[in-house]
Amino acid sequence: MRSKYILILLFLTGSIPAFAQQDSVFSLQHCLDIAIKNNLNVQQTAITTERARIGLVQAKDNIIPSIYSQDSRYYTTGRTINPVTNTYINQSVAYDNYALEGTVTIFNGLAYQNAIKQASLAYQSGKMAFQAAKDIVTVNVITSYLQVLDAQAILNQTKSQLDVAKGSDDRGEILEKEGANKNASDIFDLRGSYQTANVNYVTAQNSLNAAMLNLFQVMNIPYEPTASLQPLNADDLRGDKDVSAVQVYDTALAQLADVKSAVLMRQSAEKEVKYYKGLLWPNLSVGYGLTTNYSNSNPASYSSQFSNNYGTYVGLGINIPIFTNGLKKNALSLAKLDLMNAQVVEQNTKIVLKQSVEQAYYNMLSAYNRYQALDAEAAAYTESFRISKIRFEAGVLTSVDYITSKNNMDAANLNLISARYDYFIYSKILDYYQGKLSF
Repeated sequence: MRSKYILILLFLTGSIPAFAQQDSVFSLQHCLDIAIKNNLNVQQTAITTERARIGLVQAKDNIIPSIYSQDSRYYTTGRTINPVTNTYINQSVAYDNYALEGTVTIFNGLAYQNAIKQASLAYQSGKMAFQAAKDIVTVNVITSYLQVLDAQAILNQTKSQLDVAKGSDDRGEILEKEGANKNASDIFDLRGSYQTANVNYVTAQNSLNAAMLNLFQVMNIPYEPTASLQPLNADDLRGDKDVSAVQVYDTALAQLADVKSAVLMRQSAEKEVKYYKGLLWPNLSVGYGLTTNYSNSNPASYSSQFSNNYGTYVGLGINIPIFTNGLKKNALSLAKLDLMNAQVVEQNTKIVLKQSVEQAYYNMLSAYNRYQALDAEAAAYTESFRISKIRFEAGVLTSVDYITSKNNMDAANLNLISARYDYFIYSKILDYYQGKLSF
């Protein structure tokens, strides 16, 4: 398993299965759906985003007037004041008081307004973080999927090489029985070549199993040894070699969800500072209410007292923070530190992005150039082996030279397959940065 393709960002994949594939053939889209559904970091980010949404709802609700009811009943005995006549009496009295009251903040340094903006930006940042989490899973699935296809192509190639080696070995055995081998070592050279091809085939099978296991682990479902993958169209895997690293970075800066999340979180932190600054201003509020009461010391009926004792009030209040044990001042200081941290996170996100884009871009170019060179090498060694095989079968080439020619061709073909998928994988990573992950 080749770990050089693993995209290390801010997320790790989870490990809880959601559902299992019923058939044994997996498409790329199905793998993506399974992995995103099962990934714990995606789920955790979704929960965090929902918390931010609720925070936004609460911030908006804070500007709505508060309305509450206060109902009470009192029992007094002995000398007390008659709540109806406001004179002293000496008897037991039952007294009910009912009030429907409300308050609304008129001014508090725009704290509530900035709180709404801060919560809104935090919610938007959470949604971008949620998308970024899904993007990371998508990249990991695509690279793992391509690694399996790479391993499968290598296995097919080693199987073909094994068949050729088996044919040469069988022919050598026949010639050995007929005493027609030129050298005594020819039969052993051919047997060794066949066993080498067999070892390569076993190794390729193990690599395929390891790559498939890795894909299933990324999807977080039980491994199915008999599963297979649908092939992909090579035209969909090739990258755009004409675009520059600067262009890719500029595109990523404008489109990548991870960057958008960092920018929005910094903007949210700016509004948070303004919110706490607003709390240092006086708080002006209006209070209003409806009241009524009942007393058994009044001979009038309950309903009559309830309606006749009806009253209203309106009040204007101001709360000036003079000394609050440093709570508001320290809260403002912490908010400023949060802003500084958000600025650092945003800057670091952009720096890491620039470095990652540059690395991925030059990895893609290097892989493409290597692929082109190996394509020419494989074509040359294939033709060389074709000639060597004719000469060997004609008895004018030694087994050592024949095997050397075959090994050169086999190595070139295997290297070509690996280089082709290196190019495909790095191209998909660049597509991720450009927001073009689609099939």
